Amino acid sequence: MRRLLLRLVFVLALPVVLVAVWWVSSAGSEDVYRPPLGTIVETFPDVWTGERWRGDVLPSVLRLAAGYALAAVVGVALGTLIGSYRRVRAVCEPVLEFLRAVPPPVLVPVIMLFAGIGDTMKIVVIATGCVWPVLLNTVEGVRAVDAVTAETARSYGITGVARLRHVVLRSASPQIFAGLRQALSIGIILMVISEMFAASNGLGFTIVQFQRSFAIPGMWTGILLLGLLGFVLSVLFRLVERRALGWYHGLRAAARRSR
Repeated sequence: MRRLLLRLVFVLALPVVLVAVWWVSSAGSEDVYRPPLGTIVETFPDVWTGERWRGDVLPSVLRLAAGYALAAVVGVALGTLIGSYRRVRAVCEPVLEFLRAVPPPVLVPVIMLFAGIGDTMKIVVIATGCVWPVLLNTVEGVRAVDAVTAETARSYGITGVARLRHVVLRSASPQIFAGLRQALSIGIILMVISEMFAASNGLGFTIVQFQRSFAIPGMWTGILLLGLLGFVLSVLFRLVERRALGWYHGLRAAARRSR
């Protein structure tokens, strides 16, 4: 219990300090574009009503989930294939480096031409940006599978799907999750950017509408909501990661105790 409380203090200490500094430094501000934090907090419940949560927040989260899931599946599948075969990696690497260097926001107009301006376009934009950290981390994780472990599995007749599941993906899973964590923050950014193009709802659309109508406190509430959304998703991801990689964290803890 004591360790849990200490960890909670460490997690919340910096955010509390930053909010306190913001609150004090902005108090009494008469700048239209930088209203006091107290005004923003008071405006929050008036802006984000139940109807706006259903009409803007929920669609954004669903698009993010769909694009992120698509990127995870494609990234892990392609990364496993490319990392497992040297010749495939040699053929694909130049193309991957070229495509990875293209910023996903630049592709939004191109994707709009092929996917339209509906939810499909936004999901594809999110997936296009999220797939790269997952793909590249999976490739490196598969390449780093311990040769002794692979030979031991082969000698015991562990091949095919069983080898892929219990040896390759399990050994590469720490790096796969590292890529998934990077992809989550990229996905939130691209979710907002995609909703700024020809959208009729969503967090990005709403924030831009507030900015264009000079509802500055409302705009800041949207930015705060995005930060809270990112924090909640990060906490949920950590919980999933802890459960999925319990064996890995256990090995690391045992290694630290043995030193």
